[in-house]
Amino acid sequence: MDCTEIRPPTLNIFPSQPMHVDPLLKGVGLGSSSGDRNNNTNNSNNSSSSNIQLGFDSPTSSSGVSNKRSSSEQQHQQQSTMMMELANPRTDLTSKPPEPDKVSKRESIRKGAASSSEHEGPKTPDPKTLRRLAQNREAARKSRLRKKAYVQQLESSRMKLNQLEHELQRARAQGMFFGGSGMLGDQSLPCGSGNLSTEAAVFDMEYGRWLEEHHRLMCELRAAVSEHLPESELRLYVDNCLGHYEEMMGLKSMVARADVFHLVSGIWKTPAERCFLWMGGFRPSDLLKMLVPQIEPLTEQQFLAMCSLQQSSQQAEDALTQGIEALHKSLSETIASGSLTTPTIMANYMGQMALAMNKLANLEGFVRQADNLRHQTLQQLHRILTTRQAARCFLAIGEYFHRLRALSSLWLARPKQE
Repeated sequence: MDCTEIRPPTLNIFPSQPMHVDPLLKGVGLGSSSGDRNNNTNNSNNSSSSNIQLGFDSPTSSSGVSNKRSSSEQQHQQQSTMMMELANPRTDLTSKPPEPDKVSKRESIRKGAASSSEHEGPKTPDPKTLRRLAQNREAARKSRLRKKAYVQQLESSRMKLNQLEHELQRARAQGMFFGGSGMLGDQSLPCGSGNLSTEAAVFDMEYGRWLEEHHRLMCELRAAVSEHLPESELRLYVDNCLGHYEEMMGLKSMVARADVFHLVSGIWKTPAERCFLWMGGFRPSDLLKMLVPQIEPLTEQQFLAMCSLQQSSQQAEDALTQGIEALHKSLSETIASGSLTTPTIMANYMGQMALAMNKLANLEGFVRQADNLRHQTLQQLHRILTTRQAARCFLAIGEYFHRLRALSSLWLARPKQE
């Protein structure tokens, strides 16, 4: 047998590379081995074709197999190293910094959540929260009003003190204080405007301020009537005038508790006004008689209501007048009880004075009832009349008392006859 005869193919039971090697690398290795076999086909009389089909290697391709085995071992070592690095999480966490892509992704998620909350808008609070907020706002508003009223009260008190000081200085300069004596050893008593209590002096100053404000309101009301403003706007001026009269009733109630004689005497009024004074003010029935011609034409229903109001006011005036007359009679009898010519016994005298003071306390009640009647009359007028009629009504009342005050000024300024 010839030495050059080809050996029979043997089974390749030991593969030259691991089974998990990448197919591309396997393909490269196969390509090289196939090239060696092609070189040997020239001497083997076409035996390589059968080797390829059967999957066997010829003895002449041993060098290619060794190269192939060495390259596969290197690849296997590299892959095992990579797998060990991936399998060690501590090395991965300590060696690799956080990826910027992940950080940016977290920031974008956070920004997206914030933007979504902004787009949702503020949540509507529950009714309890709304009620608490409303109560807080109301408490703050009342606190501001109290502070404003307190500041105004301090300012008005300062002005009152200054005015009182000026009045006292003027009274002393005019010599209105003089000495006097009486049976009971009276000390020096001031006469005229000096014979005023503190409450009465404050009332006189407030009444002067009230007159100035009343004049301003009358000018505004007269301008509103002449401009033919709508009913809704004109009603505001009428309500202001009614509220201004109610303020005057409050001032009189204040001084009635401290010095009711100051109201009844009418020294805070001008001389012409005192002629028509009734229990510290005007008679409602006389005022109604003066007003009816000023606010005509009236409807039949309004005319009947005015007549009824006048009649009820007259009846209330008569009842109060009878009551005050009875008080005067009872007070006079109490003072005149006992002997007025013989020396009085001090015990009897003090008993009579105590009884008279108890009866005199009822005078304040009569003055309050008279002021309530005047207040109710103005309110009834405001209810019966239309807005424009009520405006003309308050203008007529203001002009009436203004003319009485002007008459007093003219009377005091008249030339004196020698």
